[in-house]
Amino acid sequence: MARVIVVLIVIAVAFTIYTLVDVLMTDRSRVRGLQKPLWAVVVLLLPVIGGLLWLVIGKARRASGNRSRVIAPDDDPDFLGTLRKEDVAQRADQEERLRRLEQELSDLDDDTRDDNAQR
Repeated sequence: MARVIVVLIVIAVAFTIYTLVDVLMTDRSRVRGLQKPLWAVVVLLLPVIGGLLWLVIGKARRASGNRSRVIAPDDDPDFLGTLRKEDVAQRADQEERLRRLEQELSDLDDDTRDDNAQR
């Protein structure tokens, strides 16, 4: 019986530490009911009950507000559309620069050949 009590106490302490860390690390926009410092006090003063209250009442499942769901840039069609437009423009610029560089190299090559032929 004593072992069961010790195990239950260890579980209660671990749960309290977990919920206290969760209270402190949770973004303010996800806290409901009380302010974060008050939730921390509730969790500490009422170890198991306070932790359960925090998880059920105090912590919102998702960030509150009317924010739309944030998606990764590679999943956003609008973002991908802008990349395609920019990509086409960048490719045209790069091709033009490459043509100019090839022409300059060709001109330098011709000048070098002319200098060597004169010697």
